[in-house]
Amino acid sequence: MIILGSDGLLLCTHSEPDSDSPPSLLVSDATFDPERAFAYLEKQCEFGARVPGTPVHQETGAYLFTELEKFADEVIFQPFEFRQQNQTIQMNNILARFGGDESGTILLAAHWDTRPFADRDPHPANRDTPILGANDGASGVAVLLEVARVLKAKPPPMPVIIALFDGEDYGRTVSNMFLGSTHFARNMSGWEADFGVLLDMVGDRNLELPIERNSWNAARELTEAIWKRAEEMGLPAFQRRLGPAIMDDHLPLIRAGVPTIDIIDFDYPYWHTIEDTPDKCSAESLGVVGRLISDIIYSGL
Repeated sequence: MIILGSDGLLLCTHSEPDSDSPPSLLVSDATFDPERAFAYLEKQCEFGARVPGTPVHQETGAYLFTELEKFADEVIFQPFEFRQQNQTIQMNNILARFGGDESGTILLAAHWDTRPFADRDPHPANRDTPILGANDGASGVAVLLEVARVLKAKPPPMPVIIALFDGEDYGRTVSNMFLGSTHFARNMSGWEADFGVLLDMVGDRNLELPIERNSWNAARELTEAIWKRAEEMGLPAFQRRLGPAIMDDHLPLIRAGVPTIDIIDFDYPYWHTIEDTPDKCSAESLGVVGRLISDIIYSGL
């Protein structure tokens, strides 16, 4: 993602989750489990850097698809191609649907790819190294996989779509980024939603979530309702102050007419560096976001 400032662009061990294992004595099947979410974060990182066009990317995509199949009513790959110079890269959004009888559909999204180069690393020798993306990618996906498990245990009152976008972090410029969300926004037939919530970089140990400015400008009522709910739930990481404007996967959805807000902690010193690793993240942070998302699903706004 790219941060926008006033002057314009500023380029600025858990085991693998097992849905068949007995639930924790302290956490019911229908309760968001932060430790399970963190295990999902670690599992993604065990694959390595999830760079489109690599075997690791393909293996991770197959894993995410299979995991969502355990929980969802329907899961599909939404394939697309990205062409640059003489190369064609195959990418896949992963879409999952969960039932619900009440009107209104919520879209929950995150990106599952990782950046091909650590262009923000303080050491120049590392800047062509792919990032592991524990926070930048894996954290949002981890929350949504655990939400999916909860939705299986306790079907939601409203329809829920989970979208894992590919190609968010692929390019060096914005013209080669947000590829999966842009494709989805142009091809939403059968997967339309009334509003959306994007999760990006939500696993930082020192989690601070101010209101993202583009979300505020495009969907103020929705943004206010979500941050107010967080306050009512006693989640101080959600800070009712305006943060920076972030270019991210929510913008193509907003342009397509789906009000979407971005929950993101952009004040993360390891962004786009090789140090974006699981030890910089925490189950507690994932739990803060997961609890809020679960409450929105089952209680509404």
